[in-house]
Amino acid sequence: MPDRLMLLDTASLYFRAFYGLPDTIRRGDGTPVNAVRGLLDMIARLTTDYHATHLIACWDDDWRPQWRVDLLPTYKAHRVAEAVTGAPDIEVVPDALEAQLPMIRQVLGLAGIAIVGAPHHEADDVVGTYASHADLPVDVVTGDRDLFQVCDDERQVRVIYTARGMKNLEVITEESVVARYRVLPQQYADYATLRGDASDGLPGVAGIGEKTAASLLLKYGTLEGLLEAAGLPGSGMAAPVKAKLAAAADYLSVAPTVVRLVRDLDLPTPEQAGAELNPVSGEPRVELERLATEWNLGGSVRRLLTALERRH
Repeated sequence: MPDRLMLLDTASLYFRAFYGLPDTIRRGDGTPVNAVRGLLDMIARLTTDYHATHLIACWDDDWRPQWRVDLLPTYKAHRVAEAVTGAPDIEVVPDALEAQLPMIRQVLGLAGIAIVGAPHHEADDVVGTYASHADLPVDVVTGDRDLFQVCDDERQVRVIYTARGMKNLEVITEESVVARYRVLPQQYADYATLRGDASDGLPGVAGIGEKTAASLLLKYGTLEGLLEAAGLPGSGMAAPVKAKLAAAADYLSVAPTVVRLVRDLDLPTPEQAGAELNPVSGEPRVELERLATEWNLGGSVRRLLTALERRH
């Protein structure tokens, strides 16, 4: 099989694992392990079904970067548990999941799975950078529509979309983004800006929904082109649309920078990060198998080890 790089929007997956399995699944000391179990099973299945040869678990070093908040204070504001001066704000994460994050990192490390984050940036930006520069076909695994921006049929970059659950995965390509939203992936950030997204605290432009946003971008190409036309007396743009755009001028001046993925982070190459998947042997395997028993991880570790062996 040809080489393929898989990029995990890791937080998206471990949240899904946590809510998909009961937190009554616990290790001996009472700490829940449902997210650990679920994530390992997801990785085993995804790497097998989509023939990944390389894998990077992209990590939120900063889930709500201050530079995005400075531009748009509403950005993810509803998910802040505690504001912190001079450091990333604390996200609303159930205690039972928070306790599992160090375990997730430890088990992935023992399995030889690369974990990459970037200071002051979200996992989305890490995904955006790798997907934009990879010299392999790329599968991005996420439940976040914002990552549809990276779809590129020519470069064989697609999204494995988890929003409908692991039993109903959807493969999103450039073609399917156009079919679904009537915009190109490279227009998706402008489309999301216009339409808004309550899950990220993006208010959008009042009175402009999905259909209008798509039709405007079809006609004017980009948000920049749309705003330029709105300022020209003879552009033929309807007065009500001009008024809506004018009323949202402050928002539209900053939101695109917030919504667009960063694609030029200084990251280790996949090779430097150790992205190639290999069977686990020696001490790491012994330790993984010990933790599988000690932490009550069921068959999830065995299934992951089997998936990694199947590669060779």
